[in-house]
Amino acid sequence: MKPASSAFSGMLSGREMLVLNARIVEQIADLMHDTAFFIKDSSGRYVVVNQSLVERHGLKDKAQMIGRRPCEICPGDYGLIPTEQDAQVLRTGRPIIERLELFWRRPHLPVWGLTSKLPIRDESGSITGLIGISKDLASPIHPDEIPSGLARALRHLETAYDSPVSPSALAGMAGMSPVRFARAIKRIYEITPMQMITKTRITAGCRLLRETDASIAQIALDCGFADHSAFTRAFRAMIGITPTRFRGSARR
Repeated sequence: MKPASSAFSGMLSGREMLVLNARIVEQIADLMHDTAFFIKDSSGRYVVVNQSLVERHGLKDKAQMIGRRPCEICPGDYGLIPTEQDAQVLRTGRPIIERLELFWRRPHLPVWGLTSKLPIRDESGSITGLIGISKDLASPIHPDEIPSGLARALRHLETAYDSPVSPSALAGMAGMSPVRFARAIKRIYEITPMQMITKTRITAGCRLLRETDASIAQIALDCGFADHSAFTRAFRAMIGITPTRFRGSARR
């Protein structure tokens, strides 16, 4: 006797099975409240989205996103950046794996997350779309559960990010070996120590760009970067735009 799943599959065409599978994936993705999930076609238009992604854009219904690209939903750079990112994956076939990025939720709430995007290929190997997730970064344990030495090192980073600091130096402050320190940071925050340092500095840079009129060069130094160029490179890699464009968009 054939397994129930095989017998059921035989009752449906390939297209019907694709639609069925997409619906099952969508239902599962709707349960991931801290993760935006999406499937896009070869033009970068949404085919499947979960409820979390809809809410992040301040929308009420998935139909408001289906068939549209990010740049047609979110104005300015915050729609243009993911659209360009999609086009690169679809053109080159190179996936994006856990890229640390700063997202904006309506109304302009900054949230750090890890983005992954993988190309979808047909039987001939041609790229027909992409599938991706953007997962919010949040500590899965209560702050009181973080070892005191590790907490001490992280407090130092939060207040002295403008000074020279390295993963090994933070590990020493925490009383841990670099390997043990890296494992603890990965377990709690889901990123590497170096990503933690850069995230802290870029977060400070975003705040200074929004709230002050200080020059980009001065903000670079205040955030622990060697110069204007180093700050701009790191900022663009994580935010997707230059500090100057970010300042203009945030103030608008």
